[in-house]
Amino acid sequence: MRHVTRLITAAVLGALVLGGCSGGGGGAAGPTASAAGGAGGGASAGTFAVITHGGAGDAFWDVVKNGAEAAGRQYGVKVTYQGDGDPGRQAQLIDQAVSEKVDGVVVSMANPDALKESIAKAVAAKIPVVTINSGADKSKEFGAITHVGQSEEVAGRGAGEKLKAEGVTKLLCVIHEAGNVGLDQRCNGATATLGGSVQRLQVDVSDLAGATSKIKAKLQSDTSIDGVLTLNPAVAVAARDAIKDGGSKAKLATFDLSADVVDAIQAGEILFAVDQQQYLQGWLPITFLYLYKKNLNTVGGGLPVNTGPGFVTKDNAGQVAKLAQDGTR
Repeated sequence: MRHVTRLITAAVLGALVLGGCSGGGGGAAGPTASAAGGAGGGASAGTFAVITHGGAGDAFWDVVKNGAEAAGRQYGVKVTYQGDGDPGRQAQLIDQAVSEKVDGVVVSMANPDALKESIAKAVAAKIPVVTINSGADKSKEFGAITHVGQSEEVAGRGAGEKLKAEGVTKLLCVIHEAGNVGLDQRCNGATATLGGSVQRLQVDVSDLAGATSKIKAKLQSDTSIDGVLTLNPAVAVAARDAIKDGGSKAKLATFDLSADVVDAIQAGEILFAVDQQQYLQGWLPITFLYLYKKNLNTVGGGLPVNTGPGFVTKDNAGQVAKLAQDGTR
């Protein structure tokens, strides 16, 4: 996994060198800014706004923010980060960034239709947009210059294949955000490859105690469920507790990483985590926007730039745990 990340980083930095030679110039997470000072050392080379659907304190989105801010320091650009799980408020944050005439916008599209008008305003104002994480199938249509993330259905297929190999025949796929198209795509992918029965259960990521109770009740009411797939690291921990407390023998896997998930994989409580390497979902879009502003470079050729899926298992969880200490995993 670390080798792959280094290869991607090296490739992008190589493009940056070439660009420099050839051309010129839930609840809301409050705004944070990364000051300029990396590449140029003097005045900021631009201001880029990152606006996601991640709430404050979400471990996954904290790593995305770390990646974006690190790229801002690298290239001497100002990066602001804000997140709000409410699509309407997320759209307002995009509108605000447009009114401030930022040099580029990075936006996750868990609910693309709710953001369409606001993204159109950015495009009309000739502000380049990079979409990340969710909404890849709408990115080009909405006018974004590229999308950075993983194919959710492909990742779901990979998870289904691994669970099938572990002998799972009846799977509970736990959805933690209503209306998030990417989560449905993950469950669809798992359904396509598991070869068994897949049921869906809706929980609320902002109420983890409630999620534990709901998963536990489902497992107790249907003891034939022998596998659980969660789509969020915090919900994975809730599911682990539900399996333990309910006396279930269901095998657990999840999407996305946190320190608790890595620990649980090492302890044998979670089979694996699908890793979309979210640090890159922060770092790469700022890199791409910097290159676009500096040199009109575009990346992807109209296709998404994939950051996953990879898989963290007991075999490599120890390595990932060491990398997580600096906020990059």
